[in-house]
This record gives sequence, structure tokens and C-alpha cells, in this order.
Amino acid sequence: MRRGSVISAFNRATKRLYSWPGLLLTLTAVFWAGHTVAARLAVGEIPPFMLTTLRWVAVAAVLWPFYGAEIRKAWPQIRPRLGGIVWLAVAGMTGFNALYYFAAHYTSAINIGILQGSLPIFVLAGAWLAHGARATLVQWVGVLITALGVVVVATGGAPLSILEVDLNTGDLAMVAACAVYAAYTVALRDRPDMPATAFFALLALIAAVTSLPLLALEVYAGGLRMSTANGLLITVWIAIFPSFLAQIFYLRGVDLIGPGRAGVFVNLVPVFAAAMAVVLIDEPFAAFHAVALVLVIGGIWLAQRTGKPG
Repeated sequence: MRRGSVISAFNRATKRLYSWPGLLLTLTAVFWAGHTVAARLAVGEIPPFMLTTLRWVAVAAVLWPFYGAEIRKAWPQIRPRLGGIVWLAVAGMTGFNALYYFAAHYTSAINIGILQGSLPIFVLAGAWLAHGARATLVQWVGVLITALGVVVVATGGAPLSILEVDLNTGDLAMVAACAVYAAYTVALRDRPDMPATAFFALLALIAAVTSLPLLALEVYAGGLRMSTANGLLITVWIAIFPSFLAQIFYLRGVDLIGPGRAGVFVNLVPVFAAAMAVVLIDEPFAAFHAVALVLVIGGIWLAQRTGKPG
């Protein structure tokens, strides 16, 4: 097959993918679920804030040579909104990860899984406050069903055990992380009119810079610890899939169906993460996993029952 034919076929496939929000957002959830497994594998291999910095440095270094010219071309649109764009990068990339890592030091994985289910609720509320996008009753029912699915996964099939959970510093940090990422999701609707990949390249560059104080704090608190070879391989995987492809797909998904409906797909993350744990670290697949999967997918289907972006 000729090189031109291959490129043409690739462009057609990419165009088709970019018009399919459900697939884009599902792949985003898959990559973010894989990030959960990668983050566990990274423990002891690379310090967490070093990983945060390196992932965005890698993405920015790869994208800037290709999209730097587009960013410079769009500078008249970017400059008056630069403060808001910096905030987007800090909230959606640097800040969310920092709060997540902080929460993981003070609360359990069960609590984190439960609290991540609150993200779509924050997104729908934020979309209403910022844009007047009112969610329908069916959408709210869908969100609550997906959240119930998350609770089933997080509590190991005993959802009533959530009543015994006490909030602590880590729980509050995770709630804050969800609120910050929801604000990022809602604010994406008003981003500058420029190609999504070029805009993401700009965000990645800003995230790389704004993560440096966290890296400095980590070095100051615990001394300079270098990454192992496995840590670098994990970083490369995280840079390609959760940091690059997932973010690009998420941006496009928000463009196509709005932040409220796009945010619901985040609840697929804990379900996919459980499935990956079965395959990658031989955890047993229990009946409650199947129940949760039905709840989450059914809730997402309900939340999409509207004709206009939310």
C-alpha cells in the first residue's frame, strides 16, 4: 500500500473517531483506569511529584515542535485570557494530581473510590452555575445510578458500609480534587477557538512549569531520589496514554456533548480499574463487579438521553 494511501486511511479513521464522543470518552476512562494501575506500579520506582513533572515535560517536549506555531498564531486570542488558561492547567493537570496524591496518604482506597463518584455531580452543578445548563431529571437519575455503581465497586459489594465511613483530611482533599477537576471540565467550554491538540500542548507546557514547585517541595522534604528504569518506563506510558491521548479525547468529548454529559463517563474509571486489576494482578472477579458494571453503563446511557450538550 502506498504511503499516501496509508496516511489518507489514517486521517479518515481519525476523523471518524473524533466524531464519536461515546468512544472517545470511554477510551479516556480506560486510559485513566490504566493510570491507576500504573500509579500503583510506580510506588518505590519514582517519587510521585517527579512523576507529575516528568509526564508533562515529556508531553510538552513532544507536542511543542508540532504545535508551537499554531499556539503563536493564536496568541492574540490567548493573551487576554492567559490567566484563565493558566488556571485550567493548574486545576485540571497539576492541582488535581497533587490533591489526589495528598489524599492517598491520609485516606483509604475505598474512600477515594467512593468520592470520585461525586465528580459528575460537581460537573452538572458547575455547568448549571456557569452556563445555565439545567440537567434533566433523567440525567440526574443517570448520575445517581452511576454513583451507586461506584459505591458498589468501592465497598466490595456492601454499599451500606458507606454509612460507617468517617471523613478525614484525605477525604476532604479528594472532594476538593473532584471539585477542582469539575471546574476544569466546565471551564473547557469557554476555551479559545483553536485546535484542541494545540490548546492541550499549551496546557501541558504550563502544567510542566507549575508542577516544578511541587517537585522542589518533594526534594526539600525527602531529598533527591532518582527514578529506576521501571519508573521511567511507567512515566513514558503515563505520558502517552493518560496524559496525552486521554486529555485530547476528553477535550474533544466535552466539545461534542458538553461538560455535564462528558463528566458522567468518569464513573467508568473505577469499573475499568477493577477489570484491569483482575487481568494484571490476578484479583478475582466477583458478582458485585458485574452489578456495578451494569449500574455504571446504565446510568451513563440514561444521562445521555438529551438532545443538546449540557
